[in-house]
Amino acid sequence: MDMHTVVVGASGTTAQDVIAVARGNARVELSAAAVDALAAAREIVDALAAKPEPVYGVSTGFGALASRHISQDLRAQLQRNIVRSHAAGMGPRVEREVVRALMFLRLKTVASGHTGVRPEVAQTMADVLNAGITPVVHEYGSLGCSGDLAPLSHCALTLMGEGDAEGPDGTVRPAGELLAAHGITPVELREKEGLALLNGTDGMLGMLVMALADLRNLYTSADITAALSLEALLGTDKVLAPELHAIRPHPGQGASADNMLRVLAGSGLTGHFQEDEAPRVQDAYSVRCAPQVNGAGRDTLDHAAVVAARELASAVDNPVVLPDGRVESNGNFHGAPVAYVLDFLAIVAADLGSITERRTDRLLDKNRSHGLPPFLADDAGVDSGLMIAQYTQAALVSEMKRLAVPASADSIPSSAMQEDHVSMGWSAARKLRTAVDNLARIVAVELYAATRAIELRAAGGLTPAPASQAAIEALRAAGVQGPGPDRFLSPDLAAADAFVRAGKLVAAVEPVTGPLA
Repeated sequence: MDMHTVVVGASGTTAQDVIAVARGNARVELSAAAVDALAAAREIVDALAAKPEPVYGVSTGFGALASRHISQDLRAQLQRNIVRSHAAGMGPRVEREVVRALMFLRLKTVASGHTGVRPEVAQTMADVLNAGITPVVHEYGSLGCSGDLAPLSHCALTLMGEGDAEGPDGTVRPAGELLAAHGITPVELREKEGLALLNGTDGMLGMLVMALADLRNLYTSADITAALSLEALLGTDKVLAPELHAIRPHPGQGASADNMLRVLAGSGLTGHFQEDEAPRVQDAYSVRCAPQVNGAGRDTLDHAAVVAARELASAVDNPVVLPDGRVESNGNFHGAPVAYVLDFLAIVAADLGSITERRTDRLLDKNRSHGLPPFLADDAGVDSGLMIAQYTQAALVSEMKRLAVPASADSIPSSAMQEDHVSMGWSAARKLRTAVDNLARIVAVELYAATRAIELRAAGGLTPAPASQAAIEALRAAGVQGPGPDRFLSPDLAAADAFVRAGKLVAAVEPVTGPLA
């Protein structure tokens, strides 16, 4: 366990803290302000619970059943029942990091003091995270409205000591056994608490935060591989001049052009586009327009990060406890703001994958590669070179396009038409995770092809840029082989994928280029 500690206050959290808990196993502590806010809100809920008038979520049923007033002797059973009945997920297990993000973000909202949950319930949530206990959550069960209901219910079930969970050793056991093994007492839910543990956008938000972190790395990596391909194709870096991008001042475009220009500084390969046997006035779009495409994606990341930051500062529940003592129903659990940007990110990731694959194909085609051997093969005809690596890349791009179809444009009514418009934000987040994984693989294939092509150029007497040489050396040190006769390619591609995914490509060139955007 990482000894880094994240303190949960009453006013939201940060993306860095989400990642620290989800991926870094950081410990979680409640601040004194959060405990005070929890206690104050609970006093309000207890006072309302004692009154004869029905209050939604406190002394009534839920959703389409909200018209029934529940007597005090049945309210604990009501809260247990909502958790048990809503823990109805199906399909494969969701990844550990997603479940930890989900639990931590629910704790963030609970700690705001707007949910009416008792401090001891919040502390149990922190204890479960700190013990490394991960509830078993399934792929399907959220419509992204009324929150991520089934996923959050499976987490709440663990707090009650029911259902299954994974221990810190990776073994799935009954949750009650795991709680007992770590000295954690299961919670006995009271008024409002079962509902408060279920009503949130926490799953889709956690996946958005992690996708943004991964995509930041992949966009910088894609700028590098685009520069490497430009260099390998003997293209011109004049199109990257800052004065050209200043007259179309999209911030992402300028950042991508600057990244590429710095990677290409000192190259002996660029600028030959009018000198070889197939002279060009201009490079192809996939080379020349890389900053425009990569940059537009970067600007979309920035917009999504703004939405994520607002949601991280939010208290998402229904009903909520307001500072003046009112408990009011609302629609803040609707996932539309998060769902839209999750879909936007899948679109720009697909387009980045598409332009990346086009450059790879150009490197392999002897009619368009300006003197490189067919498929970068050692002995074309005897060797197939990287022919099927591009097939794999193309298959990934094709799937990326399917994943770019928005989930948030769909809505399936539920709860006897009470919940008649839903966001499908969880589905948008799940497909984005697949898209991010695929994008890393696509960028890795371009890296593999472009570095091989540059080495072939260097063998012919041309000198690559110092940053390009640094990337090649780091990639080779990571076990990814260079030019030569055909060999079993899959392990090389997997190693290149791991290299890109871990941020090692960016780390390899930055000592030469300085920090890249």
